[in-house]
Amino acid sequence: MKKLFIFTSIIIVLGLSISTFAQVQIESGTWGTSASNQNYTLDKNEGSRNVTVEVTFDVPFDEKPDIVIGVTMLDASSEKNIRYKVTSLSVSRDGFTIKVATWAETKIFGISGYWMAHAKKTME
Repeated sequence: MKKLFIFTSIIIVLGLSISTFAQVQIESGTWGTSASNQNYTLDKNEGSRNVTVEVTFDVPFDEKPDIVIGVTMLDASSEKNIRYKVTSLSVSRDGFTIKVATWAETKIFGISGYWMAHAKKTME
């Protein structure tokens, strides 16, 4: 009886431990855009301008992931203020779009960085 109680207790503890630790899906990569790309306008004229970069995941997520974006390189004119905003758009289980925007007289010749997508994977 004592052995049965210990064995049952161990099975219950293992089952609870496994179910409480959610697995996480993670994927990451780098992105970049510059004046050598077609339809690049961040280095021209003035006013509001933007460029998009499409990202497709190697393995689709089970659910829509959260996206983290970082900038690691910025090549811009030092003659005027540097203004830019980097955001993620159209996030799906298969990928997302990075939007780089600038405005006023800022001229960006190139910008690049990294991205990370993560979503909790529930155990069923």
